[in-house]
Amino acid sequence: MKRKKMRDIHHLTPFWNMMSHLAIGLFSLACVYPFLFVVIISFTDEKALARDGYSFFPKQWSLDAYTYIFKTSDQLLRSYGVTLFITVVGTLLSLAIVSLYAYAISRSYFHFRGFFSFIAFFTMLFGGGLVPSYIVVSQVLHLKDTIWALILPMCVSAFSILIMRTFFKTMVPDAIIESGKIDGAGEFRVFFYLVLPISLPGLATIGLFSALGYWNDWFNALLYIDDAKLLPLQSLLIKIETNIQFILQNSAVSGGTERSAIARSLPAETTRMAMVVLATVPIIFAYPFFQRYFVQGLTIGAVKE
Repeated sequence: MKRKKMRDIHHLTPFWNMMSHLAIGLFSLACVYPFLFVVIISFTDEKALARDGYSFFPKQWSLDAYTYIFKTSDQLLRSYGVTLFITVVGTLLSLAIVSLYAYAISRSYFHFRGFFSFIAFFTMLFGGGLVPSYIVVSQVLHLKDTIWALILPMCVSAFSILIMRTFFKTMVPDAIIESGKIDGAGEFRVFFYLVLPISLPGLATIGLFSALGYWNDWFNALLYIDDAKLLPLQSLLIKIETNIQFILQNSAVSGGTERSAIARSLPAETTRMAMVVLATVPIIFAYPFFQRYFVQGLTIGAVKE
């Protein structure tokens, strides 16, 4: 009877089970609703949007926003390719550097762990500023107008290093490392074959943050990129938005009939929403792959003593 009562404490009745599922479903809907609203607005006709306002059920649909953006289809596809390249390469490079650095300073037998931990922590408090970083990247490293100008400045994050150091210290048992050394494995072999397989949750978290940072980055392109062939997606979308604003402002100032007609035909509001969709959808589809590694990492590796 006592065991049955203890099980009943953690058992939900059908009514509360239904209510909990309903609450979680409503919360999920509230999270998805804004993005669905943006998608619907991007397919709304500009005149109908100006006349009827924002609506979840527009009276008139249109592809004018996407048609306007895809007029630069060659440049758009090239910018997508640049963004995918810097996201994949930058994330992999960032994971490699951050994990190696964090693993080294997480080991108690590494004599210089305090010094290198201080270096990583110091950069979180003090930075050289925009002008020195620009001089280093463009004049010292000569990375201006190269793809590496979009990768290397964001490659190492001190915050990620400290997170991974804590993860290695708390989640990687010393027994695993000692067992590898007893079998004659070196530091790199222990790290790649024993430590990394049980560190997937931490690596997936850092990798997700790094990928989001690379995908959404536009400021480095503004500073270092003049070649249109190296323009990432976010910078291209900002330029399209700037062109729309320029046309609208000049048509309002000049008051010309032809310019006013062109300005009225531009899908300004719906184009903004279409740009959000184009910039967000790929990273949304990439997230389930990270989620899979989260679940897999939680179930790999164990120490039995």
